[in-house]
Amino acid sequence: MQFGRKKKPNIDGINLLVSILVCYPEIGTISYEPKEDALHFAFALQEVPPRQEYEKAGELIRESILTYHSIEGFECDGRIEIYLEGQGHTAFFHVIRDIRTISQGEISMISTIMREQFEKTLIVDPDSRPDDFEFDLAAHENAIDHMIGTLKISRVTNRMIGIREEGRVLVFNK
Repeated sequence: MQFGRKKKPNIDGINLLVSILVCYPEIGTISYEPKEDALHFAFALQEVPPRQEYEKAGELIRESILTYHSIEGFECDGRIEIYLEGQGHTAFFHVIRDIRTISQGEISMISTIMREQFEKTLIVDPDSRPDDFEFDLAAHENAIDHMIGTLKISRVTNRMIGIREEGRVLVFNK
């Protein structure tokens, strides 16, 4: 055991979380959990939705993921976990996906479904995606796919959490 030595951050992992939060302002927080080898997405809602609405959205996301994988030509045998966590008047809609079977297209699809299903209550960061000509969504999406591929190959041991704070994206390496 060595004391005083910090874990070296995984740059691809950090860049992945930053890129996802920049590209998808619907996502409130994202974390990479190395013990589960999974990405945890949290979407913040201004109010706790009725149970029927939450269950309908959850089932739509689950079925869409399975259909997406079927269209892409492979079976999704990975983890798909969806749950709602209420905290006072705010709710957090969680989607957990294993890194082994997730893709950028799937993340985009989940974000779109959340925006459509909870358009009035979903908290979206208006400052997260730059509107200027320098922001190239396609380039960021390609980078996300590349970084996901890298994480599938190389084992990352650090837990990482990406959050939004006052128009900025912060990533913590734990």
